[in-house]
Amino acid sequence: MPTFTTTFAAPFGPLQLAVDERGTVLRIDFPGHHAHLDGATPDSARCAHVTEQLREYFAGERTAFTLALAPRGTAFQMAAWAALQEIPFGTTASYQQQAQRLGRPHAMRAVGSANGKNPLPSVVPCPRVSGKDGSLV
Repeated sequence: MPTFTTTFAAPFGPLQLAVDERGTVLRIDFPGHHAHLDGATPDSARCAHVTEQLREYFAGERTAFTLALAPRGTAFQMAAWAALQEIPFGTTASYQQQAQRLGRPHAMRAVGSANGKNPLPSVVPCPRVSGKDGSLV
C-alpha cells in the first residue's frame, strides 16, 4: 500500500506525517526518524486533514482528534496506545494507572516502553502519562 508524507511545523520542531492512500494516519515522526518512510511519496494534499487538525490542536482550538489511525505494534503496544486515548484532555495518569487499565497492574515498565514507541505523538497523547508521584518521566 502506498504511503504519502508531508512535513508539519509543530511548535517544538518539524514533524513528518505519513498516511496511506485512504488518508489513515500511519506515523507522526521527527523527519528522518524512521527510514521506512524514506520511500514514501511527498503529498501535502493527502495529508492536509492531518495538518489542519494538528494546527488546530497546537493553537488551542482542538482538544480531540477525529482522524483514522493505523499504528503498527505488538498487541500489548496497541492496547497501551488505546489506553492513552482514554485519558481525557487536560488530565494525566500514571504508568501504574495505565497498567491497571490494561488489566496488567505490574506492567508499569512495559507501559512506559510502549508509550516511548508511540508512533502517533500528539494525536495519541503519551505526554499525559506521568510517574506514580506525578513527576514527568
